[in-house]
Amino acid sequence: MIATSGIQPVSRRRLLTGGAVAAGGTLAGAAAITAARSDTPGGRTVEAVPVAQVGTAVEPFHGPRQSGVATEPQAHASFVALSLRSEVDRAALRRMLRLLSDDAARLTQGRPALADTEPELGLLPARLTVTFGFGPDLYRAAGRPDRRPESVTELPPLRIDRLQPRWSGGDLLLQVCADDPLTVAHAQRVLVKDSRPFTTVRWVQQGFRRAAGSEPGRTQRNLFGQLDGTANPKPGGPLDNAVWVPDGPDWLRDSTTLVVRRISMNLETWDLLGRVDRELATGRRLDTGAPLTGTAEHDEPDFTALGPDGLTVIPDFSHLTRAHVTDDRLKILRRPYNYDGTPAADGTADSGLIFASFQADIGKQFLPIQRRLAERDLLNEWTTPIGSAVFAIPGRPGSPSRRHGSRCGSCRS
Repeated sequence: MIATSGIQPVSRRRLLTGGAVAAGGTLAGAAAITAARSDTPGGRTVEAVPVAQVGTAVEPFHGPRQSGVATEPQAHASFVALSLRSEVDRAALRRMLRLLSDDAARLTQGRPALADTEPELGLLPARLTVTFGFGPDLYRAAGRPDRRPESVTELPPLRIDRLQPRWSGGDLLLQVCADDPLTVAHAQRVLVKDSRPFTTVRWVQQGFRRAAGSEPGRTQRNLFGQLDGTANPKPGGPLDNAVWVPDGPDWLRDSTTLVVRRISMNLETWDLLGRVDRELATGRRLDTGAPLTGTAEHDEPDFTALGPDGLTVIPDFSHLTRAHVTDDRLKILRRPYNYDGTPAADGTADSGLIFASFQADIGKQFLPIQRRLAERDLLNEWTTPIGSAVFAIPGRPGSPSRRHGSRCGSCRS
């Protein structure tokens, strides 16, 4: 939302003398940054240009489904996997979830957490969402193994995997997303402090997309330069059918599942490829994301079209071919984030993708796609899965009141 009313240009004199302080005691630029007026050489006056109120935007916390799934992806994310301490039982688990839920609810609405030691950092939510995920072993600690969704179990080995324990597994996941990295960092610290008596940190993966507002409505790009998420189910019925569990017992309805895969990308060898080879490997044009048989990103690919050489225009080994799904109920919702770590001493990049896949059933949706990719996807030459974890994302976030117990319905009773 662009703020346009009541904004006055901020002069240097007015700013330095305190005239820019609003009635509430905050700088006028905190709600909308304005550019000072200036005269151009041609005599034209440049008016103040308000900027989108990224910091004050709010996403709902309470509702029938958890936020951070179908939510328009924010620019920054931190995936925090926690391991339960051995002494944590069902009662302790309920206390922890209640505490985490209360503080997450406050932070997502722009209110400091209870006993927040840096309350000023909690005032700009920047579309903050906190999504809770339950690993397979959490249900044992809760004393309710019968409530673990059948597909939420460790993935079977795949020949392309080179999984590392430091990026895999976890009992409780906190997916913290916002359009401001400081908001993410503060929320992560608050929630990790909340969980200290009950858990240890297993791993943290931090990622990014384009800055908020830089490319509205555009599919994000990964560090290979590819558009990533073109084939996502469309909002509405297609997405609902693919992502959310529609029926079953109360604790299962409106839930989903999440697979988090850390995928290392070999940018050094990818850089050696020409553009034609890159597009043959992906099956899409790098500039528009269009299939090699089309002109626009969302054109349907024609896997039977032949080129002058008699070969299919889109190769059978392309990523597009191997990942293609036509039935909306069998699609997955890709919500990935890039990561870019510290390069090695020789300059070799430590970069890749935090691949987050949401679907109603991992066994019916994610695994068939993943097996096809492992079998023959040419992109496997430049990508290596080094981390893997699965989580149930319970529905029914619950009521703002503490008396209703934990946020997530699966552990309430």
